[in-house]
Amino acid sequence: MRATLARRITFPGLNRANNVPHWQRVHQNHADGLRQWQKGPRAKIMLYPYYALLFSTTSACMYMMCRMVLGKKTWY
Repeated sequence: MRATLARRITFPGLNRANNVPHWQRVHQNHADGLRQWQKGPRAKIMLYPYYALLFSTTSACMYMMCRMVLGKKTWY
C-alpha cells in the first residue's frame, strides 16, 4: 500500500533538468573580467536603471546640500 502511494505522488521539482553546471560556467568564468553581479542574463536590465537612480539621487542630494550651505532652501 505504501509503495503504491509513494509512486503516485509526484513532486514538481523531482525530475527537472539540472541547471547547476550551466550556471557555474556562467558565473565562474573569470576571463571576462566582470564582477559577480554583472554576469547574469538579466544583469544589464536590472543594473542600468539602478545605476541611473543611484547617480541621479546622489546628484540631487549633492545639489541641494550645496544650495542649503548657501542659504537657499528651494530647488530653483
